[in-house]
Amino acid sequence: MLKIKRVPTVVSNYQKDESSADVSVGCGRNCLGACCLNGARLPLYSCKKLETSGEKVVVNNEAREPPVAFLESLVLGEWEDRFQRGLFRYDVTACETKVIPGKYGFVAQLNEGRHLKKRPTEFRVDKVLQSFDGNKFNFTKVGQEELLFQFEAGEDDEAQFFPCMPLDAENSPSVVAINVSPIEYGHVLLIPRVLDCLPQRIDHKSLLLALHMASEAANPYFRLGYNSLGAFATINHLHFQAYYLAMPFPLEKASSKKMITTDNGVKISELLNYPVRGLLFEGGNSMQYLSDTVSDTCVCLQNNNIPFNILISDCGRQIFLMPQCYAEKQALGEVSPEVLETQVNPAVWEISGHMVLKRKEDYEGATEEKAWRLLAEASLSEERFKEVNDLIFEAIGCSNQEGKLEGTKVHQQNTNGSVNQTSNRSHGTASECLVLQ
Repeated sequence: MLKIKRVPTVVSNYQKDESSADVSVGCGRNCLGACCLNGARLPLYSCKKLETSGEKVVVNNEAREPPVAFLESLVLGEWEDRFQRGLFRYDVTACETKVIPGKYGFVAQLNEGRHLKKRPTEFRVDKVLQSFDGNKFNFTKVGQEELLFQFEAGEDDEAQFFPCMPLDAENSPSVVAINVSPIEYGHVLLIPRVLDCLPQRIDHKSLLLALHMASEAANPYFRLGYNSLGAFATINHLHFQAYYLAMPFPLEKASSKKMITTDNGVKISELLNYPVRGLLFEGGNSMQYLSDTVSDTCVCLQNNNIPFNILISDCGRQIFLMPQCYAEKQALGEVSPEVLETQVNPAVWEISGHMVLKRKEDYEGATEEKAWRLLAEASLSEERFKEVNDLIFEAIGCSNQEGKLEGTKVHQQNTNGSVNQTSNRSHGTASECLVLQ
């Protein structure tokens, strides 16, 4: 049995060592368990229908503003309130950040606080689908003070805000909570139907909810990300991450080649000249169609045990999907020692180009070549990527033959510079691999 050591992110102040004998929930500490939920209240934001999200609603020839500024007041405002109350493990605003010189503009951050307080536990990296385990840390164990508000997809043409609504255990709410180990300003977690205790796996309803949130934020610098199990999700309880960073990600600037357009108008393109091979989904006759196409793709990857990361960009209009194999290669001892020494696990934010570095020497010596080399370790080989694409296109009912004829380039960068773009060979699934977190 192969084992590797890894340090997970502590996302809640109530996240404990699972080896502790005390695995009880609640005990009067105001959690989301049955012992503390009775009488709990939280603001509720019900967003407008996706077709009108991001637009002013016109009623009687008058444009109506949202009842509350979703991004500025709810997400960032409530996050700032929790910051002032001292709920975070460190001050992320004090972390040094810079843009690495070069063609791609990778963003480097020195964040030495994220790897403190190691927490040993077992976590399988060879299984994308794993059953929810209530004895492990999950989001029903967070303190209610870490929650910001309830969020739901509304059915009306305008958003609604209720400043104090009960948390209904019979109708499991979706909630937004702080990440107490933030990567960037406003780092939050979107936890769909939190009381249903869903494992970390994409389903159609939850991905659509994430697109609702991206659309409602109405700001291209607010992105949502998702890590599957085996692609550096550290908690097996369904959640998305999101934060605000006022600069473009290198992934968003990457050129791409159109492969197919689905019957519902969703354009699928292959990323070009980027260290991690991936797909870009955009367009569609509606955001529902875009969401469904990506959901079908994710379900295919999950069922075929292929780890992946997702970045939801451009207010929900673009979705990047990157299958990856870093944890598998790490377990097999096939990652270069130089990369391993950085202790960086390339999850969605790193793969998008926001490099969260844990050592000062890595930050001070950061170069585009080093960033590329680290991310390339996570990429599927060209041959394996083609095999995965064939699985995807079969699952969504499309043929990849069209893409071989079109070759249309979009999002082409007009920048100079070159880096080593050698990718890695294919790897089979590691048998019985565990990560000791």
